[in-house]
Amino acid sequence: MADEVRNGVPFDGAQGTPSKSRGVQGGLTEEEKRSNVIRLAFGGSPERFEEFCRTVRQDIPDGTAVVLRGSAVTGQRWKDGAPFDADGPGTSDLDLTLVGDEAVALFKLTGFFVPGVHSRPVSEDDPDIAPSLIPLRETLMAMTGRPVNIQASRDVVIQFRGGLLDQPYLTLVETPRHE
Repeated sequence: MADEVRNGVPFDGAQGTPSKSRGVQGGLTEEEKRSNVIRLAFGGSPERFEEFCRTVRQDIPDGTAVVLRGSAVTGQRWKDGAPFDADGPGTSDLDLTLVGDEAVALFKLTGFFVPGVHSRPVSEDDPDIAPSLIPLRETLMAMTGRPVNIQASRDVVIQFRGGLLDQPYLTLVETPRHE
């Protein structure tokens, strides 16, 4: 099935999730976003990046998409425009968002910005809001040598942030299509 466009954002027609072929977002192409992530967060190693993606894919609920947002994608912090790792190697975090109903269900009710829709990230500051994600987070931090924050959202949040707010993200795991 061909991708469709909703509110100016390409989506997987079967599942309604962000599509890899979405074009330019926040002034960056998909190739530029991927290149930034590999260069900045994985020391230029596509193999380390692919291993990270495989690990994430293995430990998330079926039917869950995963996107990476933030300075690893754009090359600079949103708050002040400082470059990735401006405070030293390994200081910038990776911001993973799990997209889907089952991912949202992993979070305690107290772990949301918008209950049942958009969670707060599991992080140093908030480790207990999704206990089942702690082992994955710890594995990813050991792999990358940097903080990894994991949150969950419904696809409408990703549509809003990526399409309407033009905040770039890189899709790491697509939602499988059921044709």
